[in-house]
Amino acid sequence: MTPSSPAPLPGILGVHHIGVSVPDLGKAREFYLGILGAVEEVEPLHWADNPFIDEIVGLQGSVAEQFFCRLGNVQIEVFEYSAPKQQPQDPRRGVNEYGYTHIALQVQDLAAVHARIVAAGLPVHAPPELATITTDADGRRHGYAGTYCRDFFGNVFEILEIHETPAIRPI
Repeated sequence: MTPSSPAPLPGILGVHHIGVSVPDLGKAREFYLGILGAVEEVEPLHWADNPFIDEIVGLQGSVAEQFFCRLGNVQIEVFEYSAPKQQPQDPRRGVNEYGYTHIALQVQDLAAVHARIVAAGLPVHAPPELATITTDADGRRHGYAGTYCRDFFGNVFEILEIHETPAIRPI
């Protein structure tokens, strides 16, 4: 830590979960659980007329269903709000727009994950360039590759295969 760097916040352990709002919880289950292979670990939640939750989420009269699922070392909290109504999401929203732009999932076999995503009919921005991963004489792999994809609703996610490389650190 350099003298100008602020001290880390006490007790921060890491990222617990990422929340995403979707227009169809059933399709979201198909994507996260069926295609990506996430595991649902706790009971889903439903709420309506709950002033406590409304205050926390900063909405009035919210009505929603949600589920949590685990993808490796992170959990995803998926919501479908039936109130208040929201504007339709642009399924082609650019990753240059302000706000959270994507989540990145580190995978063991990028080619297999890419094939599964394509087989499910999900959009992929570009095929991954697998030639950037090499194998040395000892059989160790080096480099990384990845690409951006979209779920059924247009939310962007990245799939990455990372091996020994100074360019990016694996989880």
